[in-house]
Amino acid sequence: MALRAAVVGVGHLGKEHARVYANLDDVELVAVCDNNEKQAKAVAKKWRTDVLTDFQTLRGEVDLVSVVVPTIYHFDVASFFLEQGVPCLVEKPMTPDLEQAKQLVAIAEKAGATLQVGHIERFNPAFIAVRELPLEPKFIECHRLGPFSFRSTDIGVVMDLMIHDLDIVLHLARADVQSVDSVGVNVISESEDIANARVRFTNGCVANINASRISAKKMRKIRIFSPDSYVSIDCQAREALIYRKGENFDQARAKLGEIDLTKITDLTKFLFNKFLKIDKMKLDDEEPLKKEIEAFVHAVKTGERPIVTGQDAMRAIALAEQIVKGFNA
Repeated sequence: MALRAAVVGVGHLGKEHARVYANLDDVELVAVCDNNEKQAKAVAKKWRTDVLTDFQTLRGEVDLVSVVVPTIYHFDVASFFLEQGVPCLVEKPMTPDLEQAKQLVAIAEKAGATLQVGHIERFNPAFIAVRELPLEPKFIECHRLGPFSFRSTDIGVVMDLMIHDLDIVLHLARADVQSVDSVGVNVISESEDIANARVRFTNGCVANINASRISAKKMRKIRIFSPDSYVSIDCQAREALIYRKGENFDQARAKLGEIDLTKITDLTKFLFNKFLKIDKMKLDDEEPLKKEIEAFVHAVKTGERPIVTGQDAMRAIALAEQIVKGFNA
């Protein structure tokens, strides 16, 4: 029997949630809901489902819900369903502050309801490929830049964009935060539009994280420096490269003193022929949002722990709040 799904909030991203649900074999999209009735009707017509303007009318009618309303309403909508034991996929950031995040996680745990959070980069093929590597990051650098979208103006760039990389960095570092240095600048919004954070972890790993929503071009890059490798991830292009020592590295280094480097016309070619190798990682081409929603549906069906839990989202929000607090330190 197909699971009954609904999407609450069908704007820029929510309409894509509706599309994915409508095309899953084991799910029936029973309704879309938005207080913008015109938008809701357009999405409902496209996917041949019911249209609603009040999410509370879904009580008892659904088996799972995607919550894709503005961040300031996440808690109200998600808590309504979770209290009934209805699993929720809540878009990032899970809530606008840590206190609400703790409450939402507690509600889900008390009701025994699955709570997954939409940190979509965890489902990016590039990150999935890198996740399988035995990395011990010593330094992580993130750049997430883009033009001003006039969406998510209820939150600053840390909660809007940087939150993606905070989740990834926490997942990679696998340690507690030791200290944070940060700076944020308001340009267009009442909250920060550009931010930088330098995060030190208790295991010695350091992360330098940059976010901007007033850049001319998009950039979504993560670089991971480990003792035996350097990994470059382009989340936008869905590409991942890994730089490692070549098979004959030790022999080449031993003979380095015998080589007259002044006679080498292309040092880069020499370096990668003799010392290092670059592997372009094999990636699948599946859409990250589709993988994310499929993982949510799987967790609901099996009762397994979601790939991105409420606790994961809570840690990212806690770090985001520490970064924003540092702006005025």
